[in-house]
Amino acid sequence: MERYDIVLTTDRCMMSNHHGKEFIGFMATGPAIGLPEKLWMWIACPKMKVDSIGRPWQAPYGLRKIEAKLVDEGFKAAIIDPDYLHLHLKHAKVLLLSHHDYFALGPPSSEWWFITRKEPVNRKSFIALMEKPEIREAKKRGLKIIAGGPAAWQWLWNEDLWAKWGVDTVFDGEGERLVVDLVERALNNEPLPKYIYAGPRDTPGLDELSVIKGASVNGLVEVMRGCPRGCKFCSVTLRPLRMIPLEFIEKEIIVNVKNGVDAGILHSEDVLLYGADGVKPRPEPLFKLHEVALRHYKGLAWSHASLAAIVYAERNYKLVSRLTDYIYSHANQDYLGVEVGIETGSVRLAKIIMPAKAAPYSAEQWPEIVEEAFQIMHDNRIVPAATLILGLPEENEDDVYATLELLDRLKHYRSLIVPMFFVPMGYLKNKDWFKDIHVTRAHIEVMVACLKHSLKWAYDIMNSFYMKGPQYVLARALLKLFLLYVKWKTRDLEKLIASRFGVQLSSRDEQSHLQRSHGTPQPLPA
Repeated sequence: MERYDIVLTTDRCMMSNHHGKEFIGFMATGPAIGLPEKLWMWIACPKMKVDSIGRPWQAPYGLRKIEAKLVDEGFKAAIIDPDYLHLHLKHAKVLLLSHHDYFALGPPSSEWWFITRKEPVNRKSFIALMEKPEIREAKKRGLKIIAGGPAAWQWLWNEDLWAKWGVDTVFDGEGERLVVDLVERALNNEPLPKYIYAGPRDTPGLDELSVIKGASVNGLVEVMRGCPRGCKFCSVTLRPLRMIPLEFIEKEIIVNVKNGVDAGILHSEDVLLYGADGVKPRPEPLFKLHEVALRHYKGLAWSHASLAAIVYAERNYKLVSRLTDYIYSHANQDYLGVEVGIETGSVRLAKIIMPAKAAPYSAEQWPEIVEEAFQIMHDNRIVPAATLILGLPEENEDDVYATLELLDRLKHYRSLIVPMFFVPMGYLKNKDWFKDIHVTRAHIEVMVACLKHSLKWAYDIMNSFYMKGPQYVLARALLKLFLLYVKWKTRDLEKLIASRFGVQLSSRDEQSHLQRSHGTPQPLPA
């Protein structure tokens, strides 16, 4: 068996392709509800197919990028499925970890946790990984453990587990430029820094990126890094904007297809800004991007798009209609999935927290931009998973009711809308979070409205588009059973959420809010 000096891994919630349906993976951010946990995990995070020594068929894209960089630099490194670590940690000298939500402190995990008072399965899954005896034994033999990825910041709120598991370094930020030196120091048993923050000066240039060596989960390939909009709650906007060349993108798509992944996701914070003039989408680079993708892929999705870009593209070029017509005529699909950010329905709050979110339009037009974008997506069979943020700094009751009014305007448009509590990231990373949120009746009304909206449209989405084919019969049936259970529970949802937070529901003007003071996120109830 081939031996590796460097092993990269993550837990089962991440090392899965979620039955080829990315949205299903979000079930791992909550606790098992209405179903046994093993069945819940099978729906959300089925085990990945692996080769004889545990190298997974597909792996998270971030891990693939670091693996590729290390291999290109001459290291013996490989991604290993968590169930096969015992075959490799007897010889490996460095273990690299990555995760999108190590301790369920990010959205939407924290919302599920607050409301249900049950520990999300992604946190339980990661803790189970770190408690594996093969990791403990390898650590005693001198294994160096380095944790990174999008949720690296969560280790700062879990220093007891950081120490308990012997994590040597936490790496926060884009890794390609600094990871080689860090791994060399670990292999040479040199002292390692406890924490590294890779700021804008440390972000890699395009010439420092490596083409992935194996398939990424659900064929995801990156087309752009960074975002020009400058929203204060987002960490991505702190990174410089870089467009990945089409030739590079095509090479990674070909890697996926050669490994049997024939559908993919174009990944960017805003796919419609690929080759854009600032924040104004341009038809030519977008069509070239989709031509390259559909030269190889049989199916396609966008990871994220901004609502303002959707409106601008359609108003000026009918570009959303033209792109979706092109996709549906060249791919084996009749809908397109994407994540979008509403964040707030308040013009006042939008001007403070995300003044460029509506650009090239004004922040005063934000509610109208949101509604128009949702209508455009509905008309073109684009299914958005949208986010709202509750508890933003400087939020007041009128802001929350403005969001509630916007939700009412969106009820006719096919979509899933998820409310999230503010997490301090980006320019607001030094703000306090959970202890600053005073849950009010307005917050509860927004949460209930979002759930009822999403339940209504979830049935339509499943009946019209999602999980067709005999291979999905069992998973589809279980998901419908789950939706029925949630619908049944929503009869008393408003009272349930209010009781969780101690909010009186007798009057819209009720001022007796729960003054929550969780302190740091660590004491959240399990």
